[in-house]
Amino acid sequence: MSDRAILYPLLAQVLLVYVVGVVMYRRRVAEMIAHRIHPQAVALSRDMASKLADQRAPDSFRNQFELPVLFFAVVLLIHATKLADLAYVALAWAFVASRYVHAYIHCTYNKVMHRMRAFLAGFFLLGAIWLRVAYDLAR
Repeated sequence: MSDRAILYPLLAQVLLVYVVGVVMYRRRVAEMIAHRIHPQAVALSRDMASKLADQRAPDSFRNQFELPVLFFAVVLLIHATKLADLAYVALAWAFVASRYVHAYIHCTYNKVMHRMRAFLAGFFLLGAIWLRVAYDLAR
C-alpha cells in the first residue's frame, strides 16, 4: 500500500467541501434572483437567514468546518508519522462516506434523524481513528 493512500480520503473530503459550496452558491443566487433580493440586503449571516428560505446548503457548508477539521488533522498526523495502513485507510474512507451521506441528506430532504445517524457514524469512526492513533503513538 502506498504511503499516500491515506491522503486520498482527505482529498475526497476537500472535494465535498467544494461541491457543497457550489450547491450553496447556486441556490443562494437563484433564490436572490427569484425574490429580487439585493446582495447588500444579505451582507450578514443573520440577514441571509432571515431573507433566504433555503438554509440547507449553507448549514451543510458550515458543518464541513466542524468535525471534518479533526479528520484533516488526524490524516495529516497519520501521514507525517508514517502510521498509515489498510485499517487507517478503510476507517478514513468510511468517515468520508458518512460525511457524503450527511451532506446529501442535509442538502436535499433534510430529515434530522437520518442526518443524525450519518453524523453519529462519522463521529464514532473518527473517534476510533483518534483512539488508534493515540495507541500507536504511545507504543
